[in-house]
Amino acid sequence: GPGGGQVVSGVFSRELAEALAEDAEALAALHDRELTAGTIAALREIGFPANLGLLPADERARQTWRMMAEALPREADASTLDRLAVDYAAIYLTGAYGASPCESVWLDDDHLACQGPMFALRQLYAAAGLAAADWRKRPDDHLVLQLLYLAHALRRAEEPDALRRLAAMMDEHLLRWLPDFAERVSVRCEQPFFAVLAGLTFLWCEQLRNLLAERLGEPRPTREAVEARLRPSQRTEAVPLAYMP
Repeated sequence: GPGGGQVVSGVFSRELAEALAEDAEALAALHDRELTAGTIAALREIGFPANLGLLPADERARQTWRMMAEALPREADASTLDRLAVDYAAIYLTGAYGASPCESVWLDDDHLACQGPMFALRQLYAAAGLAAADWRKRPDDHLVLQLLYLAHALRRAEEPDALRRLAAMMDEHLLRWLPDFAERVSVRCEQPFFAVLAGLTFLWCEQLRNLLAERLGEPRPTREAVEARLRPSQRTEAVPLAYMP
């Protein structure tokens, strides 16, 4: 492309696309596994979340970024790690908090896992040459895999249409349930770390979607408009009127 291959799609520079992709991977890694002393030390060293490429855009986001920095434990001793592990398990492993990291559970009428959204995302990933390593352990609609898909798509957004597809994926999948997940995690966690991480992840995704809207020059659809687009249209059959003689 122009500028010595520095421009992706005329919308994002390569540097910006890479910074955003790295953010998505960093967030995915924190939802992916229990916190260790090493991870906590590394996060403190890089000044997380101030190291993220997508900086907070408004006061709500700035407050969440500050809360995230404060939620990083000062001492990663055994008892602190144990308490964090309890929260991690209750969100991501046992379902004890009723805050599933999988989209189907939020959007399916019966709140079942591995439903329509999982198969829709599987098709989306396949089109990008991706596949879940083991859908039985971590279904395609898991938060970690959706964040990794964002990273993949950002790095390969060669033209505006690719960014439009990414925006549609966020509208039709991630952002339909992430606000509810973040809210439930925030009220049920015992420790602040995962409570704030959920909110930070949601606000980061909101800002990315707003950035896509701004750079594409296309306003975001409302949540109602997205729901209407996704609902199977009610087919109206013409019923002939019977006249009484």
